[in-house]
Amino acid sequence: MAERVFAYISRRLGVLFVILFGSSFILYNLAAISGDILESLRLSREPNAQQQIIALTRDLNLDVPPPLRYFLWLRGILGVFIGSPDFGLTRTQQPVINEILLALPATIRLVTAATIIAIVLGITIGIVTALRQYSRFDYAMTFVSFLLFSLPIFWVAVLLKEYLAISFNNFLVDPQIPINWIIGIGLVTGLFWASVIGGSRKTFWTTYGVAFVISSSLVAILGSIGWLLDPSLGPVVVLLLSIGIAFGVTQLSVGLTNKAALRASLVMAGLSLVAFYPANWVFDNYPGNFSIFLMICVLITTAVFVGLAFSKIDRAPIVRTTIITAVLSAGLVLVDKFMQTWKPYMQTDAVNYRPVPTVGERSDLMDDTDFWITSLDIVTHLFLPTLALTLIGFAGYIRFARGTLLEVLNQDYIRTARAKGLSERTVIMRHAFRNTMIPMATILVADFAGVIGGAFITESVFAWSGMGTLALQAIRTQDLNLLMGVFFVTATMAVLANFVADLLYSALDPRIRVGSGA
Repeated sequence: MAERVFAYISRRLGVLFVILFGSSFILYNLAAISGDILESLRLSREPNAQQQIIALTRDLNLDVPPPLRYFLWLRGILGVFIGSPDFGLTRTQQPVINEILLALPATIRLVTAATIIAIVLGITIGIVTALRQYSRFDYAMTFVSFLLFSLPIFWVAVLLKEYLAISFNNFLVDPQIPINWIIGIGLVTGLFWASVIGGSRKTFWTTYGVAFVISSSLVAILGSIGWLLDPSLGPVVVLLLSIGIAFGVTQLSVGLTNKAALRASLVMAGLSLVAFYPANWVFDNYPGNFSIFLMICVLITTAVFVGLAFSKIDRAPIVRTTIITAVLSAGLVLVDKFMQTWKPYMQTDAVNYRPVPTVGERSDLMDDTDFWITSLDIVTHLFLPTLALTLIGFAGYIRFARGTLLEVLNQDYIRTARAKGLSERTVIMRHAFRNTMIPMATILVADFAGVIGGAFITESVFAWSGMGTLALQAIRTQDLNLLMGVFFVTATMAVLANFVADLLYSALDPRIRVGSGA
């Protein structure tokens, strides 16, 4: 079996790297013959223009024909296998690898957050709309998804900058929420929850009224106490939200009928209250990523022991449920800490009570001595570009997840599972959802790999120096080595993503076995 798996992996990687080699050869030669990198220097009247031409010709091997020059470039790239890759030099005599290493973290930070949020929201809403086909919620989400899918990304980005940054920053000068906004938020919130819960007309309007009253009252109270200037959750709200998370995760994972899983999840929700003040003490006295990582390890270990303590048989689902509840509940404590940092962050000279930035990856004048203020600064700079990419991305996931699940629900094995008397939750979560993710796997990994190449428009609008900006710079300046460096990183990500997708197929579909077949 091990030999078949190894042969399968080798065969798949071999095919993918052949594709990578062929595509890079074609791109290199097309880019090389598409323009003259020395044209501007030939027309220049600078006294050292000829010396620059000679230097560029020598450093970039411009006297070598493009097909042969490609193999010189490839030889340097293959140095990655011995730990000394050479991506060549840019037009400005800078190592290409250094330029990529400066741009790649920004793109990964931006793309990772946007992609994960878009995937989670898109798939979740898509599945709910499929299960509630032809309901008010289905019609509403279908309209929203089509609307967002048709909007150009640059227009969305500009609107977000205008209303969620500039207008919101102006609003925070005197954050008094007018009555029309309170009523409007209540009406929208009421419509949302009434559509989600559904039911008869009486149930719809009852839900609408309750949600309207609660949401409008909550907005009015938060506005009156100045919560937007000094927000926080507090231990009580953290506990209540953790209990809600415990019920929700248990229902989705194993069902509320599994009392052992429910008790274990509720215990972890209660531990969120117990750990609230000790966690904040650690955050204040030992700030840093290592402390957060260490606390996560302790949290997961505790969740495993709690899950094992409450389970006698079928322990894996209970432990999984407990871990998810613990992580989400701990996330609330971390969110509360960032909320506590909001006011000091606004009072810094670099922010000056305008906390939502419109450009850049971070504030230039920000003091790096405070870990939480620096982290919040990074988060606020991520907010608008991440939201722009998420709004565009998750609309497609909604449509695809909905269509795929509806197709799966019409299969014979789903009807068989229902005829055997399995609960609807078991049918959906254990059978339909798993098979829905098989075609989704291809799209998910491919999208993530694709955007690593850079969100060109988003990076331009929000002035992020990522891979997209670097690629545009290479195209404008006819910098062949820089362009190929960006291509190599992006294409390698795509190759690895396809390989991961192949492995996911085997994990999701028991009919597929790695190494089987020719």
